[in-house]
Amino acid sequence: MSLSNPATEDIIRSTEDIIRSIEEARLRALVAGDVEAARVHHATDFQLITPIGVALSRDEYLGAIASGQINYLSWEAGPIVVRLHGDTASIRYAATLEVVFIEQHVPKSRYWHTDTYEYLDDRWQIVWSQATQVR
Repeated sequence: MSLSNPATEDIIRSTEDIIRSIEEARLRALVAGDVEAARVHHATDFQLITPIGVALSRDEYLGAIASGQINYLSWEAGPIVVRLHGDTASIRYAATLEVVFIEQHVPKSRYWHTDTYEYLDDRWQIVWSQATQVR
C-alpha cells in the first residue's frame, strides 16, 4: 500500500536537491580552502572519520585546512544519493580526490563518502562524515 502523493514526492525531491547542492557547495569551499564558507555547512559537533581512521572535530578539520595541513587539490563527486528521515538525511557518493596531507601528496584516488546531515538552526548541516578509500 502506497501513501505517497505527488505534492509530498515533490517536497522530498526538492529537499534531496537542496542537500545535494549544500554538499556540492561544501566540497567547493573545502577545495578552495575557504574555511568560513565551509563552516556554515558543518554543525558545531561535526566529526569526520578519515580513511586512516582518525576522528577530527569540526574545529580540528577546518583548522587543518586553514593551516594547510590538509590541502584538497581536487574533489570530483559522482552522483549523490540522498535518503531522508525527517530532520535527518544520509548521503552517499563515490568521489575521486587528490589531497596533500601534512606535506604528503596523496595522488588521485577513489573514495566512498557516507555523510549524515541534520536540519539544525533552520538549515541543513553535516554532522558526521566518513570516507573509505577504494582499493
